[in-house]
Amino acid sequence: MRGQVFVIGLGLIGGSIALCIKEAHKDSVLIGYDINHEQCKLAKMLGVIDSIAESIEQGAKEADLIVISTPVKESVKIIDLLCSIELKKNVIITDAGSTKMEIVSAAECLKEKGLTFIGGHPMAGSHKSGVSAAKALLFENAFYLLTPEETTQQEKMEQLQTWLMGTKAKFLVVTPEEHDYLTGVISHFPHVIAASLVHQAEQTSQNQKLVTRLAAGGFRDITRIASSSPTMWKDILLQNRSVLLQLLQKWQHEMTKITTMLENENEDAIYQYFFQAKQFRDELPQKEKGAIPAFYELFVDIPDYPGIISEITGFLAKESISIVNIRILETREDINGVLVISFQTEEDRLRADQCIRHYSNYETSIEP
Repeated sequence: MRGQVFVIGLGLIGGSIALCIKEAHKDSVLIGYDINHEQCKLAKMLGVIDSIAESIEQGAKEADLIVISTPVKESVKIIDLLCSIELKKNVIITDAGSTKMEIVSAAECLKEKGLTFIGGHPMAGSHKSGVSAAKALLFENAFYLLTPEETTQQEKMEQLQTWLMGTKAKFLVVTPEEHDYLTGVISHFPHVIAASLVHQAEQTSQNQKLVTRLAAGGFRDITRIASSSPTMWKDILLQNRSVLLQLLQKWQHEMTKITTMLENENEDAIYQYFFQAKQFRDELPQKEKGAIPAFYELFVDIPDYPGIISEITGFLAKESISIVNIRILETREDINGVLVISFQTEEDRLRADQCIRHYSNYETSIEP
């Protein structure tokens, strides 16, 4: 497609969307704006955008597509500003926020002017941030939720999906209410639980000093998402407050059930509780990208001697295989340790597995 695309917010998500559009629509012109001008200059230097807008007004006036990729609180302010600007009649405005009800409500002023706003949420991310981490493959095979209103023209929906075809994402259409409830269940609420588990461990560590050492393995893995941005999650919780209050009530009911099982020493009920959880969890899609970014881990049994990690990473560097994270699960004198290497994609993990087997005799596995 030909046209002018204006991306507001040049972080990981906004930058990656810009790259996807540039790759799929060679004749489009990408204009970017970020409150951090250094991010703008970096985005232009990296080829993420073609030019920098000095203001939102300047970039928005001639845009055929406007992508708002900022925190939801800022997105609401930006939508209010867009409502006061004379925009092109056929412009499509979308966002990339984690909650939708507040944004769609704010966008009513655009609808009143006869303009099209379609809420969006690409469900992908990375442990890295900023435009320097942006990449066109970030959304490949990820779910991209769209929240049009009932009055949104199908033609506009198709145009937006065409603009975003370079993401290679799987588009799903839901209502704003459905979006906020679904993401509350499988993304927002798990972040609350992860943070609460960390708080409990931290409190216990004041009297039990071994907690910190023992938490370095599996506990650290299952609470990984507690390391997310506190500012972002403060905003998300407040914006999705009603949904999370419902989920917290259900969680308290769930904990009461377990308390009763333990008080009654009900072996069968406890077994069934874990069995049903295992059964549902084992049936979840393994190769789909979900709301919480997944990392693909490869486990390598290694001897404990100096230089072993650089040796392994050297193998991967020879084959130009990028890693997300690397750590040792356990290493003691005269006993093999387990090196855990995380990758962004399943393809990278498979390539790494073949690479390490080719260059060495170290045993590798998908599960520890």
